[in-house]
Parts: sequence; C-alpha cells; structure tokens
Amino acid sequence: MKDLTIPAARPVNPRFSSGPCAKIPHYTLDLLADAPLGRSHRAAIGKAKLAEAIDLTREVLGVPADYRIGIVPGSDTGAVEMAMWSLLGARPVEMLAWESFGEGWVTDAVKQLKLDATVRKADYGKIVDFAEVDFDKDVVFTWNGTTSGVRVPNGDAIPADRAGLTICDATSAAFAMDLPFDKLDVVTFSWQKVLGGEGAHGMLILSPRAVERLETYTPAWPLPKIFRMTKGGKLIEGIFKGETINTPSMLAVEDYLVALKWAQSLGGVKALIARADANAAAVRDFIAGKDWIADLAEDPATASNTSVCLRFTDPAIKDGAAFAKAVAKRLEKEGVALDAGAYRDAPAGLRIWCGSTVEASDVAALMPWIEWAYRAELAAQA
Repeated sequence: MKDLTIPAARPVNPRFSSGPCAKIPHYTLDLLADAPLGRSHRAAIGKAKLAEAIDLTREVLGVPADYRIGIVPGSDTGAVEMAMWSLLGARPVEMLAWESFGEGWVTDAVKQLKLDATVRKADYGKIVDFAEVDFDKDVVFTWNGTTSGVRVPNGDAIPADRAGLTICDATSAAFAMDLPFDKLDVVTFSWQKVLGGEGAHGMLILSPRAVERLETYTPAWPLPKIFRMTKGGKLIEGIFKGETINTPSMLAVEDYLVALKWAQSLGGVKALIARADANAAAVRDFIAGKDWIADLAEDPATASNTSVCLRFTDPAIKDGAAFAKAVAKRLEKEGVALDAGAYRDAPAGLRIWCGSTVEASDVAALMPWIEWAYRAELAAQA
C-alpha cells in the first residue's frame, strides 16, 4: 500500500452516476430563478413553460414536425408503460431485452398484459440480432442498455415499410446518440439522464403511425386515467402542447429548460453526441491493452457512449463482486467518483457515466484513480 502512488489530478466533478446524472457544467440553483413557483401549471405562464420545453426538445433532438411530443408522469418508466398499455395488443409482439430494464418491459408484456409475445434476449455485454426480428410485429426494445453498456448501433435493420410499431426506450440514449426517428414510432426518455435534469417526468414522442394506432385501436384491458391519451377515439392533443395529465413540478421544468438551452447553445444534438463520444473514448483509451480491466460490451460497434460498463479481469481477484464493490467504495471515499459501481443486477464491475453533461477532462482524471483503487484493493486482498 505504501508503494502506491496517489494520482496527482482529481476530477473537478466526481459525479459519474448513471441516473440522476451530472448537472450541466457550471450549474447553480440561481439558473432556476425564472421558475414560476407557486403558480398553476394551467396558468398562462405555466403552459408557456411546458410548451417551450416541448418546442426546445423538438429543436435540440431534431424530432420531425409531424411527431407529437408530450410530457408525462412517472419518468421514463411511466412513458414506456403508457405506450405499451395503450398501443400493444393490436398485432403480434416481439420483446427484445439485453439488460435489466428491457427485462422489465418483457415482464410487463408477458405477465401483466399477458401477451403471447416472442421474447428475444441477449446476455449482458451483447444485444440481440436485429436481422432476426420480425418488424411486421410490434417491437419493444431499449436503444441503450443503461445497465449493460451496449446499444443499438443504428437503425439500418429496421425496415421503412414495417407493418408493426417500434417502441423504443431511449432514456440513456436521447441527446447522446443518433436516434433515427423515421425508424422509431415511439421514443421515450427522462430528464435525469443525458441532460442531467430532475426525476419524475417522462417524455413520450409519437410518430403519425403511433397516433393512428391510438385513434383506431382500443385495448382489451382497462386503462388508468394516467395512461389515457385519447377521448372519443381522438388523440387528446393538449397532452402534446403542454397540458399535462397530472401536475408537473415547475421547478423541474425550469431545470429542464436550462439544460435544453445549454444544449442549444452548443449546437444541438450533434454537439452533445460529440461530447459523449469524447468521454467514452477517454475510458476506452485508458483500458486499451490492460490485462486487468475490460469493457463489458463485447463488440465495439455496440459499445455505449453514455453508460460505460467495465469488468475486472485479473485472475488473482478472488471474489469479483466484493472486489468491485470495494473498488467503488475506495473511489467514493477519495471523492473522485460517486455512484460508480455496476448496477445491482448486472455483472460485477464499474459503470462510468459518460453522458453529455460530463467533462472529458474529469473522465481522464478519473482513470488513474481506478487503477490506483484496483491495485490498492488487490494489495489489501493479498
């Protein structure tokens, strides 16, 4: 232990949690001074703020003009389940899963909605083969596996003339990855991921094909009020203009607007993608060629640029799970990486959030600390 050299530099911001994620650079609560606190979200000022959040989301992400964007309750989970409960059942369904959150949507479809779904799964570090998927069925999948560090590389395998709907949980992908909206009929995400916003609010983006399904299909099961998007066979358009189903936090809305305006000032989604790519590269450049640590993602083409998952590969490690937890604890104790342990259901290791609000200099500063913590724990184990 005495021979271990403490790294000279420290990350300025040690927050590498995969959700809620780091706030935008130079964030202060003073930025929220314009929040209409104590005002109704149905007042003119509340409606204007919510509409602005929708408009800026469209602008920054490049969402097509004929797609609806709504702010919904329950974070990304609420948005995904709102879509599943409202849209599924009209056609056969395929459920794709390669990590814990995708597994959750499988459970919803098979055990709760009791659909006779085709389920395709892949182990952590891999994704399913999209060439085998029947897109004439409705298909539900995560774009990026937040807990497994793998993502869909592109939308090339999704046919433009598909008969089914594609329902995509993009919560750790939106604002950091190129989402091909022409191949996606439903896109969901939450504010607390790539833009570092606050929790409890979800975003639901619907293609014209998804809207048509909503207006022509009635599910066999009852829909709670919080999931209902139609009335009298017509879409409730107000949901997609800022008239939310339940009361939103205007403080959280203001926080989201601040993050969106920051993203806009950088140049939009392309600039955000570049930032995440640079962050992920800082991790992968460091681990390249090392025999004690590796990327959980097996194929570089599907490796995430936000939730970068690492595993320890040194055969001298006796208990992988205990070792990884101890390393994460050392990093937190030193104040250089907070919440950097792997997700509880994932293989043992570390998970370094590299989303767009993180600075590449902080990621680079963290890397020597990971090696220091690994060697310190290995020495303590001996």
